[in-house]
Amino acid sequence: MDKWLYRASVALVILGLLVSIYMTVYKVTSNNSMCLGSGDCSTVNASRYSEVNGIPVAVFGVLGYAAILATLYFENRNRFFKQNSTLMIFGMALTGFLFTVWLIYVEFALLKALCPFCVTSQTAMTIIFMIAVMRLIRQPQS
Repeated sequence: MDKWLYRASVALVILGLLVSIYMTVYKVTSNNSMCLGSGDCSTVNASRYSEVNGIPVAVFGVLGYAAILATLYFENRNRFFKQNSTLMIFGMALTGFLFTVWLIYVEFALLKALCPFCVTSQTAMTIIFMIAVMRLIRQPQS
């Protein structure tokens, strides 16, 4: 395992997790003073796209980032994870990246508003996905 890619993944996942927690609190409290920058995050946060079946989109981010972080944590602590974590992380990162592409489309094309926190999470997930691809390609064959 490439330690640099592992460490970069952990750092980006923690960043994404923190941003997702922040955005979950913002969504649940509707505290517009938490919206920093252009104010577009209040536009995004109040849109019909900010929830899926009543669940804030940021909660999916919290769950996804937490699952990736847990998998990274157990990667070298358990035989099952040692054998499967690279592929598991790739699958979760792919799912997160595809959802990110949808969210970018929503922000740019439909809402015409950019939330700086959302962009931070979207950037983190995109890079996590790219690292997951690199880790999968570099994984030694058993």
